[in-house]
Amino acid sequence: MSPAHPHRADHHGHGHDPDDEAGNVATERLRLRTVGIDIGTTTSHLIFSELGLERQGIRFSSAYAVVERKVVHRSDVMLTPYVSERRIDTDALGTFIERSYGEAGWSPDDVDTGAVITTGEAARKENASAIVQLFSGEAGKFVCATAGHHLESLLAAHGSGAVALSRDAATPLVLNVDIGGGTTKLALCRSGRVEETAAIDVGARLLSWDGAGKIRAVTRAGARVAKEAGVRIAVGDIRDEGALDAIARRIADLALRVPLGMRFDDPAPWLTEPLVARGPFHVLVFSGGVGEYINGWETNEFGDLGLRLGRAIARRLESFEVLRPVESIRATCIGASQYSVQVSGDTLFLTDPGLLPLRDLAAVAVRPETADARAIADEIRRGVARLDREDGRFALAVRWRHGPAYGALRELCAGIADGTRDLLAASPLVVVLDADLAGIVGQMLKDELDVPSPLVCVDQIALSDLDFIDLGAMIPEKLVVPVVIKSLVFSER
Repeated sequence: MSPAHPHRADHHGHGHDPDDEAGNVATERLRLRTVGIDIGTTTSHLIFSELGLERQGIRFSSAYAVVERKVVHRSDVMLTPYVSERRIDTDALGTFIERSYGEAGWSPDDVDTGAVITTGEAARKENASAIVQLFSGEAGKFVCATAGHHLESLLAAHGSGAVALSRDAATPLVLNVDIGGGTTKLALCRSGRVEETAAIDVGARLLSWDGAGKIRAVTRAGARVAKEAGVRIAVGDIRDEGALDAIARRIADLALRVPLGMRFDDPAPWLTEPLVARGPFHVLVFSGGVGEYINGWETNEFGDLGLRLGRAIARRLESFEVLRPVESIRATCIGASQYSVQVSGDTLFLTDPGLLPLRDLAAVAVRPETADARAIADEIRRGVARLDREDGRFALAVRWRHGPAYGALRELCAGIADGTRDLLAASPLVVVLDADLAGIVGQMLKDELDVPSPLVCVDQIALSDLDFIDLGAMIPEKLVVPVVIKSLVFSER
């Protein structure tokens, strides 16, 4: 479809006048098949789900909300394959993915959308971009994210069920502790929302050994923790049970310092800014690979400290209330496929569907107090400068409270046109609205204000500063766009 003929829902008989929505209380149902793929330092796995979405026909709204989540199949958990110390084996991953699809009874053509999350040490490996390419070439259906510490903490807290548990008046403050191979992620959940996140540099795979018991890898953090435990250990050594137990006890001590409200000795193992809130936190949820041991769901050893670490932590939990997670080792994957994937409203505007997919767009929050073009333009310029997004890859996240009247929308669009004039270079102008106005705004920007940039307008998605989004390819039969929101969550001061 050429730029001269933008995609509007009404071209397919789905257009509507917002004023006609007032009395419409009918609902529409939509089912999506989605796949969550999690590639971590130690393990990789998939989860196949069906999402039921419902659209409420209320004024200015065509948003789809998730009303049903059904897990269809969980793949085996695979040890993440490496061809060398710094290189992940993408061929082996591809074979694992193909086999998992077959076991689920799905083919790639059956999938509407999905998320690939690369986490922990795997996200730092030299071929992390090749991993993303391996799964994102599926006709734009997959949105991909390299999860930093904050995003991974957020996804784990949602995926484990800790956020939902904090909605209970009996347990309004829950600390999710997600212990993986290389890091421990912390998410403080209060009354149904993640309040702050952080990460520390300890995990189960700080050292590992082969089937003969020979130490094959010791990370820098592993060497530090071993020294703190009074143990000398090096690659090539035969494992010593007493030494491994001492290291596991030291890691357990570090992992429980935050829940206990204790300070770290120098050097502190924080990978992020510390949590502002101080413990002790008495209600805990443990997720991640080590969570499998703490919760009593796994008893096998996999050539690392997971079993010992889980037991060392479990012995120290008498003073805590430990709640069972919905998911443990798969918590990050559940969070990606069922929490972060949303769909836009169906009044999207594209000058060319080939503009999608778009990845890693930084959200610039635009929240006009009045419908004034000059003020809106100034707000946009300040927001882009604050993000220092030199590549021009950003999305205007517009929260609109001034109605659909022509005069107000003309001020909004004039402000957008002026505020972005010198900022986009070769990048498309992406506008994400919370109100059901994408078609009107897109048409006004192109037809009345002659905005020269390629244009993408989607709606019914609420964003904030420090959110990053991926927009997948349009699902033609459903006239919606899959969206992944990657939120960096910080404490509220």
